[in-house]
Amino acid sequence: MNRMNKRLYLLVMVLLAGFGVQAQQIVYSEAEKDDSHRINFEVVGKLGNNFLIYKSNRSRHWVSVLNNDMEPVAKKNFDFFPNGDRVINVDIIPYSSFFYVIYQYQRKGIVYCEAARLNETGDKIGDVMLLDTTRIGYSADNKIYTTLFSEDKSKIVLYKINSKNKKLFQLTTRLLDDNLQTLKLSRLAVPMEERDYYLGEFTVDNDGDLFFARFNRLSNESISKVDFIQKAAMSDELVERPIKIDGIYLDDIKIKPDNVNKRLVMVSFYNKTKRGNIEGYYLYVWDKKSDQVIQEKALAFSENLRKEAKGNTSVKAAFDDNFIKNIILKGDGGFIIASESAYTSSRGGGWNRWNYWGSPFMRPFDYYYYSPYYNNAYWGMNRWGNNNDNVRYQADNITISSFDSQGNNEWNNVITKQQFNDQSDNLLSYQLLITGGQLHFLFNTLESKAQLLSDFTVSPEGEMKRNPTLKNLDRGREFMPRYGKQVGRGQMIIPCLYRNYICFAKVDFE
Repeated sequence: MNRMNKRLYLLVMVLLAGFGVQAQQIVYSEAEKDDSHRINFEVVGKLGNNFLIYKSNRSRHWVSVLNNDMEPVAKKNFDFFPNGDRVINVDIIPYSSFFYVIYQYQRKGIVYCEAARLNETGDKIGDVMLLDTTRIGYSADNKIYTTLFSEDKSKIVLYKINSKNKKLFQLTTRLLDDNLQTLKLSRLAVPMEERDYYLGEFTVDNDGDLFFARFNRLSNESISKVDFIQKAAMSDELVERPIKIDGIYLDDIKIKPDNVNKRLVMVSFYNKTKRGNIEGYYLYVWDKKSDQVIQEKALAFSENLRKEAKGNTSVKAAFDDNFIKNIILKGDGGFIIASESAYTSSRGGGWNRWNYWGSPFMRPFDYYYYSPYYNNAYWGMNRWGNNNDNVRYQADNITISSFDSQGNNEWNNVITKQQFNDQSDNLLSYQLLITGGQLHFLFNTLESKAQLLSDFTVSPEGEMKRNPTLKNLDRGREFMPRYGKQVGRGQMIIPCLYRNYICFAKVDFE
């Protein structure tokens, strides 16, 4: 090899090495003076060439606009919010070049639900739109309306539930298109015959059909009876489909529309006795085109999976602290379930799934209107906690299970981890990023007294790999991955704690 070719060869090797180092890259934003660690925030997403973050602190609401280098471009206050009226709730629906802010507030005895459209620089486009109003006879502390949107964001559902009559709830739904034009307004009665009846999570598919579960939870414990309920987009009727769960009891019910295969997937843990040990998964898949149940089965965990997932507990109780966090759909009609062990311990006793049910789905006797949603966090706590009881929050192993289109278990895998914090749960748990056919599970690990962001990938065949520690990890910044959001192919925005302030990191994966 002559000298010129040798120099060229070395240059190519250096460049290739450089590309390998940059396969995972992190860029941080600077903490702004208003971004104390007690602000509320939500990652809006990537709009055009900018990244937008919605923030609020008491009565102030604004959006921060960052460029590709995570440098501030603009900060726009929500001046269109009402003066002197407290905003009860804010929902964000992002699109590629704009986003909607749907908010509700009370003025005297009326709750207003309005919407504004903002562009990629945070400027309002057009006029504020009034979506709905509700007259109530009390001061609202919680939201009256719940906002849902379909996977393709072509359909938006605004709904409210009047629970004044405990045996007959009144459900009002407003179906909107992506221009916030009303397609259908419906008022329906939901019978709640038994005292322990509850409503589960609501979801909407790309056709605008609304789905939810109604169930009987015995004394805030196990679910003994379930009805799967559908409201077709342009219909004024509810179609109830009883689910057979003879001989078993269900836990928290999760619902996910499969828009590709026109199906609906419903999953839950199950046990054989009241307050019994978690035995396995209960699977229910309904085909929308044929109006037929494709699968309805209970699958017990194997002894080997229990041993692998048990962590610090017994094999029998391996899944008693687990909660289903993700349902990932596959193109062939199959799906993947990811669950995580989450619990607390304290001097006054631990928190478990049984006393958990006392708050998220308690029937509200004090309010005429309510939402079945309480808090996305396992513990139902404020993001920053009010820890005066020596509570330790813990989040441990992640279990991933894959099923084919017929509900047969293809493979299982367990990501072993131990996380705990004595102040709040904001640094715990994980976030999922999907890229190139890989599932990335991102979470903090404690190494040399520093929280470092770890990346485990799981392939479609179930092969698990721990990737090298991400480059450019700043030990002064602590990641909060559970509040992160995927904003592009292989790209995520993750909030961080930095010197008692909030900043944000753009993480690019290969």
